[in-house]
Amino acid sequence: MANAEKRDYYEVLGVHKNASETEIKKAYRKQAIQFHPDKNPGDKAAEDKFKEASEAYEILSDGQKRAHYDQFGHAGMSGAGGFSGGGFGAGTPFGDIFGDIFGDIFGGGGGRGRSQGRRGDDLLYNMEISFEEAAFGVEKKIEVPFAKRCGTCSGSGSKPGTDPKVCPTCRGAGQVRYQQGFFSVSKTCGQCNGEGKVVEDPCPDCRGKGSTKDTKTLSVKVPGGVETGSRLKLTNEGGQGKGGPNGDLYVAISVKEHSLFQREDNNVICEIPISFIQASLGCEFDVPTLDGKVAMKIPEGTQSGKVYRLKGKGIPSLQGYGRGDQLVVIRVETPTNLNRKQKDLLEEFAKISGEDVHPLKKGFVDKVMDFLS
Repeated sequence: MANAEKRDYYEVLGVHKNASETEIKKAYRKQAIQFHPDKNPGDKAAEDKFKEASEAYEILSDGQKRAHYDQFGHAGMSGAGGFSGGGFGAGTPFGDIFGDIFGDIFGGGGGRGRSQGRRGDDLLYNMEISFEEAAFGVEKKIEVPFAKRCGTCSGSGSKPGTDPKVCPTCRGAGQVRYQQGFFSVSKTCGQCNGEGKVVEDPCPDCRGKGSTKDTKTLSVKVPGGVETGSRLKLTNEGGQGKGGPNGDLYVAISVKEHSLFQREDNNVICEIPISFIQASLGCEFDVPTLDGKVAMKIPEGTQSGKVYRLKGKGIPSLQGYGRGDQLVVIRVETPTNLNRKQKDLLEEFAKISGEDVHPLKKGFVDKVMDFLS
């Protein structure tokens, strides 16, 4: 393809010229998966689009080549180690492009062999804590299962006195190579799972796995401010690796509901029920908080739903600075199961009250009259 006919590389990937490296990689991956020859066998148009997107990514993913392209355009790419004639040039970074972008598609990048070993599995532990523990933090001991190296076979998986054999499929390489469209791809060997060896006479204790199940005790420090859905990461405390690092343990936090408090961001909400007598005449009330009781004066004439704020009585910030507030919501209770004398007194109170003692009702009635007039 002549330079004059080439589309702009940014246009090819559908990104703006100020796109970040992550945006470029994401855009290329989307197109590469869509137009990959394996998904479009025999489709020449899809193959051309795949080549075009790969060419654009090869240039824009390299800071030096991208700067050169931004300054000179396609004319500046000749001999710059990029693509030429619509095919892959000598400078194409196969490991960077296909190992990074397509690692999850083909089961492993082209340059990764069994010498790096296999990383252990990540594990998940569900931990339930109280509302107060979530607010202020806590340290807890947990028991987690893990796979430890088998003492009988020393982790080889083979019966004592025997050794694993070289894998007949990959011949000890741990990977098999096959052709994908116009380029070759390495994939982890399915028979030996990348180990390069297979166990023919398994260990009687671990049954060829090389490890046995056990439990271990870990101390988990939960920081103040966590909430349901928060996850803590314990590095290398996951599944045991085979020639590679252990996996990680993730602790998923679940916070129990509280009988008095609810959480909203870093604020604590507490509803306080008072009688209509207390609301009318005012009172002093001991409000529960995470730090203990706080005496709060409720002024006369307080309406149901009124919210008062106690500064700094909420949840500490997970980032380690400041605290939220406690929001005290007043709920005025209507009395029930009144006796005859109580009813008579309320009826007498209603007769002598007039509308002046019911400002909300009076205002509502006035609005209704205006609406209906």
